[in-house]
Formats: sequence, structure tokens, C-alpha cells
Amino acid sequence: MNGLYREGRAPSLIVLENVCGTITSNNGKDFSEIARAIVEMDYSFGALVMNAAHFLPQSRPRLFIVAVAPSIPLPEEITRADPNVLWHSRNLVEAKFKLPNREQSRWVWWNLPTPNVRQTVLADLIEEHPHGVDWNTEIETQALLRMMSLLNRAKVRSAQREGVLRTGSLYKRTRNGVCRAEVRFDDMAGCLRTPSGGSSRQTIIVVQGESVRTRLLSPREVERLMGLPEDYVLPENYNDAYRLAGDGLVVPVVSHLATNLLTPIGQAVVQQHQPIAA
Repeated sequence: MNGLYREGRAPSLIVLENVCGTITSNNGKDFSEIARAIVEMDYSFGALVMNAAHFLPQSRPRLFIVAVAPSIPLPEEITRADPNVLWHSRNLVEAKFKLPNREQSRWVWWNLPTPNVRQTVLADLIEEHPHGVDWNTEIETQALLRMMSLLNRAKVRSAQREGVLRTGSLYKRTRNGVCRAEVRFDDMAGCLRTPSGGSSRQTIIVVQGESVRTRLLSPREVERLMGLPEDYVLPENYNDAYRLAGDGLVVPVVSHLATNLLTPIGQAVVQQHQPIAA
């Protein structure tokens, strides 16, 4: 990018995406270094934390950094004077005010509208007869229950007492050297991750009274949690399908960002007859 800048061929619009840990990693030095590199090329920039949970039943916050060349006139409606708690998390705001004065002077608070209230919950995306995975045996399910802490086992018992169909998600995590199964019944899936062994693949747990069933998310359920259409052609290999999700961007998140921020900037770029890159 620096080479393109020196040659006068740098793009007018840059969009970077990463996990939110980028904000605080290396004691904030990584985020500061990104800001420094952007400002050295004379761009203005700002960042947003967008969680897929606003659009789909998956907890998946991601950091988006949007940088614009100085010659591009920014439409008034896409900027604001102060942060918006919906898109500017506390640690992002803190990171902004820890930047050197030069970087802070080029910061833009990007303005996005509040999305419509999400209408789906995790259970809406779950298949009764999944393709690509099988329901666990009773022995396998009991093994997962034994891996739970008292707190997590209490969550399962509480769901059982409700007597209605409850669908939750479960991850295996290592806590103090012990592999634990952690469960949530908030109608949300946990963040889908690139598979690096069984512990990173998400399990669903379906409870109705005394009945407790478990299995891995199916490939189709994984893609639904990323906002992909039903006719999207999935890789045949399970891990390949899961990796597609773990490495991917949530479609409605990118659509919201593009419609309300990137497209207006792009239109301004076109008016200036300059190239765009992402």
C-alpha cells in the first residue's frame, strides 16, 4: 500500500476487518500502529465494532476500519460528532483517545443507522433432520453433561424445568487445565470459529423436559448463521464448510455497512473519478 501511495495510485477507500482483540492487543500498540500507517498516507479514518447479533442469532463482534483519501468529500449523513454506543464500544472509544494527537486529528466517527430488530432466534435455524452430522448418542451427551461446571449444569436443569423446547449452544473450553463444556440458553449461538480440532466446533443442545439431545451444528446451520442463502453451495467436507464460516464475514453485517457507509463514499469517489479498493 505504501508503494501505491508513493506512486500516486493509492485507493481512495480502504476497508479493514479483524477480530476485536486488535483494539487492545499488544497493549493497544497494534491498533495505534494501524492508525499511524493510515495517517502517514494522508487518509482520514474511523472504526466500528459491528456484532452479527444485531442481524442474526450469532454473537460475533468484528472490528471494521474505514479509511478515506483526503480529496473525497464525505456526505454529511455518514459522519457524526461523537461516538454511538451501538457501533463504538467502550474499548474502541478508549483506544481512539489514546492515539497520538496526529492520528486523533484524522479520526472520523462514522455514522450508521440502527438496524431493524432481529426477528430470528437460534432455534429458528436448527434442522430436526440435519445433513452432514448425526445426533450424539445418549452416552456422548451424558459425557458432555459431566464436563460441565456446576453453574453450567444448573443452566441445563433450569431449561429442563421449563418443560418447553429450549435450544442452546455449547463449546468445549479449557479452564485451569480442565476441559469444560460451557452452555448458553439465550437464543444465540456463540461465535463461529475456524476449526482447529473438535473443541472449536460448536455443539447445539436441545432440551425438552427430561430429554437432552446434543450434536454438532450442521453445515447448513453454520451457513445460516452467517446469513448465506439457502441455495448457497456448501463444501462437501464438514471442516471446509465450517472454515468457510469461521473465516468469513456475516452477509447482513457487510450489507448494512456497505449500504449506509461504503456506497455513499463510493459514490463520492466516482464523482472524483478515483479508484476504490477493499
